[in-house]
Amino acid sequence: MAVDLELAPKKKSPNGEACCEPVVYPDIERAQAERMADVAKALSDPVRMQLVDVLRKHAGEVCVCELVPLFDLSQPTVSHHLKKLREAGIVGAERRGLWAYYYVEPEALEEVARWLS
Repeated sequence: MAVDLELAPKKKSPNGEACCEPVVYPDIERAQAERMADVAKALSDPVRMQLVDVLRKHAGEVCVCELVPLFDLSQPTVSHHLKKLREAGIVGAERRGLWAYYYVEPEALEEVARWLS
């Protein structure tokens, strides 16, 4: 059985007029989205994820000299990854003599965790 369909010509919306209403709107403001994107970007590297995992499991601060043996990386490379995490506000650091001691900044991860749940 054949069905005849009449095709209507496609109409273009005038400039600046939406073709349809959005289904949902974002719940987060642009500034908050940018902060969380910075955190996500810093965590997008597997070594950085592992560093955060070690730091969050450790009670207190961890010396960079304790972190280097955990990875097949040089001390400057581990420090580079820690710097990226610091810049994103995920970890904090305290310098003591030649060494830096790192710890997780819990509020940085809580914001992303709240948004994801």
